[in-house]
This record gives sequence, structure tokens and C-alpha cells, in this order.
Amino acid sequence: MTTAGAASRQHADRARVDIAELKQREASFRLLFDGNPVPMMVCARDDERILSVNDAALVHYGYARSDFETLKLSDIQAFETATPWSGGQTADERATRIWKHIKADGSLIDMAIYARDLTFNDQPAVMLALIDITERKRAEARLAFMAQHDGLTALPNRIMLRQRLDESLALTRRNGEKVAVLFVDLDGFKGINDTLGHAVGDKLLKCVTKRLRSSVREEDAVARLGSDEFAIVQAGAGRPEDVAVLAKRLIDAIGEPYMLDGHTVLSSASIGIAMAPGDGDDAEKLLKNADMALSRAKSEGHATFSFFEAEMDARAQSRRLIEIDLRAAIEADALVPHYQPLIDLRSGRITGAEALVRWPHPVRGMISPAEFIPVAEETGLINVIGALMLRRACTDAARWPSEVSVAVNLSPLQFRTGNLLSIAMDALRQSGLPPNRLQLEITETLLLEKSDQVLATLHALRALGVRISMDDFGTGYSSLSYLRSFPFDKIKIDRSFVRDLDSNRDAQAIMRAIVSLGTGLGVTITAEGVETEAELSYLRAEGCHEGQGFLFSRARPNAEIVRLLAAQNDSHAVPDICLAAG
Repeated sequence: MTTAGAASRQHADRARVDIAELKQREASFRLLFDGNPVPMMVCARDDERILSVNDAALVHYGYARSDFETLKLSDIQAFETATPWSGGQTADERATRIWKHIKADGSLIDMAIYARDLTFNDQPAVMLALIDITERKRAEARLAFMAQHDGLTALPNRIMLRQRLDESLALTRRNGEKVAVLFVDLDGFKGINDTLGHAVGDKLLKCVTKRLRSSVREEDAVARLGSDEFAIVQAGAGRPEDVAVLAKRLIDAIGEPYMLDGHTVLSSASIGIAMAPGDGDDAEKLLKNADMALSRAKSEGHATFSFFEAEMDARAQSRRLIEIDLRAAIEADALVPHYQPLIDLRSGRITGAEALVRWPHPVRGMISPAEFIPVAEETGLINVIGALMLRRACTDAARWPSEVSVAVNLSPLQFRTGNLLSIAMDALRQSGLPPNRLQLEITETLLLEKSDQVLATLHALRALGVRISMDDFGTGYSSLSYLRSFPFDKIKIDRSFVRDLDSNRDAQAIMRAIVSLGTGLGVTITAEGVETEAELSYLRAEGCHEGQGFLFSRARPNAEIVRLLAAQNDSHAVPDICLAAG
């Protein structure tokens, strides 16, 4: 064979191989393109004509194949004139760009597009993989909205409020205008939730939202901070008097009756106000001061408003110092019980003593419970303090004469932790005190909650043999109805009914009725706050069972109580009922 023949044969062989490879690549392309579940199309690089589309693209866009053959890529792009393969962008930049496309029905979709150069029918072309991310974008938008808005009312939340406030304050620094922040809190919202249910409570919050929005300017920001608390940021606020007018308008709007699920619901609001720059020139301080002003407004009653004052911050700092010191005192076991005797008015003997927590501070001396108990209740430390005092009181009383009982006050907050029963059982078991020598005193505010858990706990404690007393009787909302909900062992008449009992006829009539009620129910009646001989004489004449107050004794350390009880047991004479000088 000649050299020329051999070369010709080799050339023919290579041609057959090239054709085979080309067919194989074309088959691979068709498999990748036609059968791909991702919408794909091929466009001419020079004029954007759509040269080919796969079945997934037909289904997704809703166009017929013949329609696509007459279109350019720019015909299905909603706003862009550039192409996904245009120069000046890296592959990563092109991959992260979002394109708006138009479907056959006119709807818009968000597309992520991946482009790859190729030769199609012997001309430069680009193959596009089209990923619909419309739902993902919607989900991201929903998540972004939820991160900055309240789910129930769709109002901005605290995060977005902070952003709006920062923007307003930045503008204020340039133009010198004022910004007002109003914290709005619904009065008695928990009671509405408890009595009518959370569904009605949610509807009330939505209605309040509408009334707030309709009461402020369009440029004012309204936000929900949580539960029943809202906030309003008023940029360009005028004088405090103008902000007071807005606060009054909000209170009036919220106070109008609501018809919800067949119920006429009445609500009111308390409002705290802080104004920049006078009350703070940054968002955190302004929000904190508005919150303090709200606390003042709520303490002054329902349906009122209060402006922030510098003294509020001083009091807040003082309370913070008390909290820090109180935590340290608890850790160091520095809190101690003192005991105020309970006196049998017929025999004059000490029948028991009420444990009252005392805090001897190393620098400030003895700190009044009126100063630190509210802080303990606000911070939840009352649960720890209550458990400590219960254990200490049981331990001390176990060493007293067997006929003398000990009374311990319980905070309503102690019932909400759910472990009060076990704490009481542990205190009795560890101390060895018989349960019938422990009296637990509760206030009427606890029963206002009408909680099944509260009543169940009280019944369980009484089943142990513990005595239950109602403290401060007469100061609640419906005292007599509570006597039906639970069989109390003792009723303690509030000191306000004992004061000037010898000369106050109204107090005398109330006292006579309560003593008669107690006699009829077989309940011990104890009068608190007895301070004069005249009050004592009247209580004895009416048949009141027990007395407690400074006329008899102040609260004393356990060692002094032990000495008094020892002296009482050693004496064969009638005890001196007035112990205060001791």
C-alpha cells in the first residue's frame, strides 16, 4: 500500500471517530437538556433568540414550544435589558443575581440563572438553567417580616421600633426637634384573658392596635412590645403639653367599650412618656425612661399617664442596688426571721408568733421589709426568701413549747412556681415541727386569680394538718365570697379596721360583724395592729379571739421569744398581756 493510501485511510478513521464523539456529545447534551427536571433553554449569544427549550421550561412558563421559537430572552424578562451572560460580572456575581421573568399568564417569578457557553447548530450560544426561587424569596420576606413584626397585630416589634427610634433621634440631632416615646400598657389585661379566654384577649389586642393607629399621625411609629404593652414614637413632637394631649386621646380611645364574641369588654390604659433630648438622646435610655414613667403611671391608678422625671431614675438605681445587696444577703444567709407574738385576748397568753423577715445590712443597718420585699417580688427572689423563712421558722418553732404555733406569710408568687407543697413538707420533716403548729397566711389577692392550682395547693397543705389563715381581711374585692371557696382556720382583720376602734362607729360595726361571722363559722378571729388599751378593751368586749400589735410586742429575735415563752411557762400568775416594754 502506498504512503498516500495509508494516510487517506487514517484520515477517514479519524473522521469516523470525530463523528462518533460528536454524536455521543449530542446525545449526552440531549439527555442533560431534554430530560432535565430543571427548566432550561438555549439562547443565541448575539441576538438573544431562544433557540431551544426543554419540556420543564414549557411546563413552568406556560408557553407553547412554538411561542418560545418566536421570542427572545428579553421578551420574558420583566425589567432587565441586560443578559445573564453579559460581560463585566464574575460567575459568582451572575449566580447570585435575581431576575424577574414573566410567565405566559402574566405573573412574575424570581429566577436564579446559571449560564454556560456552547455551540448550538454551529453558532455561538448560551445554555441557561433557570431556577425558580419565588417561594424561597417569599419565605425569606416572611421571615424578615416576622423578625421585625409582631405575629398577632402585624405591628413592628421592639427590634424595628428601636431602628425607627434611632432614625428619628438621628434626624432630631440635625434639626433640633423633639421625639416623644409613649409606652402604653393595658390595665387588667390578665383578668380579661383569665375570665374570657385568650381568643377574646387576642381580639382585644387587635382592636387596640386599630385604635392606636387611628389616633396617631401616619408618620408616627406604633409597635407592640409584648403581651399587652405597646409603644409609640412621635417624631417632631412639640411641647410636653401637646404630647399630653396625645396621651389623653389614646387613653380615651382605648377606654371605649369593645364588643367581642358577644361580650362587652371594658379596658383602660396607662401611659409612660419620655422625650428626647431632655430625657435621653439615645434609644436605650429613652425606652428605659419611658418604661419607668409607665411604672409610675400604673402605680397611680388606671387610665392615667406620667412623664419621666429624673427622680425616677434615681429610685430605679437605688432599687438596683437593693437587688444586688439582697442577692448577696441571700447567698450569705444574712436574712433572719423575727417573731411578733399572737396573744389570746381571754387568757393573755402567747399562743403563737408571726415570722417576719428582717435584713440586718452591714452598712445601712436594719432595712425595712417595705423597702426590699417589693424588689424581691419583682425579681422573683421572694420565692427563695419565702422558702428560707419557712424552714427557719419551722426549725425555731420546733423548740418552742408544744402549745405555741408559728405563722408564716406566703406571697402569691410562691404559688406560681408549683413546688410550694414540697417546700412546706420538707420544712416540716427536717424541723420535726407538727403540721398543726404551722399557720400559713395568704392574702385575698391570691384568691383573686381563681386558680385551680392555688386551691389544690391550699387543700393539700390543709390535708397535711397545716392551718391556713386569711391575712388583711377586708382589704380585697370580695372577702366574703372567698370564705366559701376555702375553709380557712383563721381570719386576720386588717389593722385599718382596728385603728381608733374605740371612737370609730363604722369600724366598730365592721368589727362586730366579722367577729360574729367568725364565731358562726368556727374560725379564729385575730385583730392586727392593736396599739392602745382602748382598742384592746373593745376587742375583748366583742369577743375577738386574738390580738397582735405594738401594744403587746414588736417583732423580736428568736432568742427573745424563747425567753418570753420560758417566763410564761414559769409564771403561775396571769401573764402580763402588755409585753412591749420587754
